[in-house]
Amino acid sequence: MEKINRFIAVLEAKYRKKTKKSRSLYDRAQKVMVRGGSHTLRLWAPYPFFMARAKGPYVCDIDGNTYIDYWQGHYANILGHNPAVLKKEFERFDPEGGSLHTGFEGESQVRLAELLLKQLGYRDYKVRFTTSGTLATMYAVMLAQAHTGRQGILKIGGGWHGASPYLLKAVKYYPKRGFVQGESAGVPEGILRNTHATRFDDPDDLEKIVRAKGDKLACFILEPFLGVGGFLAASKEYLQRARRLTEEYGIILIFDEIISGFRFCPSGIQKLYGIEPDLSTFGKLIGGGHAVSAVAGRAEILDGSRAKSKQRVLFEGGTFSSHPQYMRAGYVMLKYLVEHAATVYPRLALAGDLLRKRVEDVFVAEGIEARCTGYGNAVIRGSSLYMVNFPLKKMDYESAEDVWNPATSNMRLKEEILKLALLTEDIHVVHGGGAISTAHEDRHLDRTVAGYAEAARLFKKYLF
Repeated sequence: MEKINRFIAVLEAKYRKKTKKSRSLYDRAQKVMVRGGSHTLRLWAPYPFFMARAKGPYVCDIDGNTYIDYWQGHYANILGHNPAVLKKEFERFDPEGGSLHTGFEGESQVRLAELLLKQLGYRDYKVRFTTSGTLATMYAVMLAQAHTGRQGILKIGGGWHGASPYLLKAVKYYPKRGFVQGESAGVPEGILRNTHATRFDDPDDLEKIVRAKGDKLACFILEPFLGVGGFLAASKEYLQRARRLTEEYGIILIFDEIISGFRFCPSGIQKLYGIEPDLSTFGKLIGGGHAVSAVAGRAEILDGSRAKSKQRVLFEGGTFSSHPQYMRAGYVMLKYLVEHAATVYPRLALAGDLLRKRVEDVFVAEGIEARCTGYGNAVIRGSSLYMVNFPLKKMDYESAEDVWNPATSNMRLKEEILKLALLTEDIHVVHGGGAISTAHEDRHLDRTVAGYAEAARLFKKYLF
């Protein structure tokens, strides 16, 4: 512990020296906001830098430091920050009613809905837009409960679906207990009792739980490519089992594609697996950098939000739902990805595979075991997402339990020390890694690998 604290002190001193203006602004922020901000993940220790501008792979802070960024708008900016294709469009385009919100319907949301459903390619599907992934997954669960008349929810242990009260359970790993308990005060006890968790990509555990509780479950919600839980791809066999079991028990199968939608192909990742869920949630990429999310799925379920529905779900929309500018940005983004799919996705997959391998190699060169998650599988041919893990023993990362168990992986090294070490090298990551965009060129990746190599050298000097 003494070695770790001494190393952190060295890194913090270097970081503080280069971010004096950010420190001053953070002091101001703490006086008026809880913990000095409005999103916990952005408030890292000792304090976050404050952004001045962002372009392509770069973020520049108010002190003038420029970082190669892999957070990329919470993984939303697949083309990099402020891509030219979007900026060019808005320089010449006056959104319906102007750029400020008017509260009226516009053509752009119809075009975005048509394009999204076309790329999904299912019959009798509809979509409704909202403004965050949290709201999309919340409404999807509510629609499933109304449609089935059941209250039970099944999710993946370690799966993050936003801060909806329905899904704030089994997110954080607890030593010796696993993913078992509620994450927040204020969630009704009845919701917690009705929410259950299963192990990711474990078909036998899934079948055991569904056989025992299936007649009480309204839905099974999961990410086919696990996001915060570890950047892990489900096997096709697992998702096929999930589809078969949910159909057998009348359970609504929900694919949360907030992160994976349009990240691996110009559609949901479900198209690569050839599996049709009953409902899907989308966000991030479909807004082109704006606050857009969606619930898409079988019309008979979405129609539960109609005023005359017997089991009506008040999926009414919020003030900024389907903002014309947001809808236009989403349409331009998806249209670009559809038209350039043949170059965008292979390039991102190759870049991800090379970066993961090179990052692992620089740590091995210093005698430090490091394993990246984010690799593809037999269905997903490569991935632009990566997460760096430091196993405490030889192991394969197959589930969120493997990624987040402090008995098997060094959490502090991954979440705190690596981030700070890379910030001193002008590289910004979250959970040890992040998302590669098309704006990350070979020179940026080379510089990133050099930053990880320097971090590995310091790890060996101070900790190993």
